[in-house]
Amino acid sequence: MKLIGPFYQIIPMQGLPLKGPIADEQLHIIINGGVVVAHGRITAVGDFEILAKTYPAAEMQNISGKQILLPGFIDCHTHICFAGNRARDYALRVSGKSYLDIAKAGGGIWDSVVQTRRAAQQELAQLTALRADRLLRQGITTIEVKSGYGLDTPHELNMLRAIAQANEETVADLVPTCLAAHITPHDFADTPAAYLQHLVRTLLPAIKQEKLANRVDIFVEDTAFGITDAEAYVLAARELGFSVTVHADQFTPGGSALAVRSGALSADHLEASGEGEIGLLARSDTVAVALPGASLGLGMGFTPARRLLDAGACVAIASDWNPGSAPMGELLTQAAILGAYEKLSLAETLAGLTYRAGRALALEDRGRLEAGLLADMQAYSTDDYRDLFYNQGALKPSMVWKNGNRTV
Repeated sequence: MKLIGPFYQIIPMQGLPLKGPIADEQLHIIINGGVVVAHGRITAVGDFEILAKTYPAAEMQNISGKQILLPGFIDCHTHICFAGNRARDYALRVSGKSYLDIAKAGGGIWDSVVQTRRAAQQELAQLTALRADRLLRQGITTIEVKSGYGLDTPHELNMLRAIAQANEETVADLVPTCLAAHITPHDFADTPAAYLQHLVRTLLPAIKQEKLANRVDIFVEDTAFGITDAEAYVLAARELGFSVTVHADQFTPGGSALAVRSGALSADHLEASGEGEIGLLARSDTVAVALPGASLGLGMGFTPARRLLDAGACVAIASDWNPGSAPMGELLTQAAILGAYEKLSLAETLAGLTYRAGRALALEDRGRLEAGLLADMQAYSTDDYRDLFYNQGALKPSMVWKNGNRTV
């Protein structure tokens, strides 16, 4: 058992609602606080002097200077398992070329598929672990990682095995998701519906057999998979025991309704969501995941986070780090920018990066600093938590703990 502190401020994120708006005044701030940790989990959080008297046998880990403490961030939507890059796509996009123009020129998702298929498992694992370590240094202790650049059974399994290997090589927790339903591969000589049926027959059982993932994702869009085909795939995946998430409403609405109807854990993107879609999400248990990195990378509008929250939805914020539309990989910067445009309170933004993001992954054991939860924590050298957003991500963590062990 150890007592870590004192911290100038601790923002434990305790007692806050899962859904709807949060005012900054609702944040509980512990001044001169400490955290007692044992066996990777939090035993107690509170006034440092009181904790020192209550747990006299605890090993003392003194914190010097003015530091604030937060839960570790949770990035609940990334594509960090990939090879190569798509800098050419970005240059074409900012010069005015359309998504279709870029795809016809050999760019887009298929370009990443070609480059990723060439990479062996060891290379992909190393690349994924390096990116995960970069996120860990940013205070992100749990990272969802999708496949989706393999697009056939052997290469999708190669990606998922690489993610599992990377999870052993990084301190961060990696949560794998099968996104084989990203697009219909160019080398599949049949319909999108036939491709999805092929995944259900061949890939998903193999994933279950090897225990490579418990989650399935699908890109529902005119350029990917239509509602009818997607719904059949999602229902089949659920029958096989997978939980579901959906790339929804990025360019056109419709995917979010499918996500709600199918009981998906989350609907991610939502830039094209209207009032009908917002109402559906607010009345459901499906988490609305905003991906501001994609909006910045594509030069398009943001997820209507303010309207979603005001309607009563649970809103999480993730980086969508991928080689095409969201290559930044700076979650706090993206969240600060989204907050400025969507007029989110700092409490709402923090909730979207912590326990609400955890709900999108069905992880209830992290995202808050309270007894019994994982001791995933991060500290910043400042005397005011508001500096994190005021500096728009330029202020980096001075210390990060995973399962109570300091890693940064």
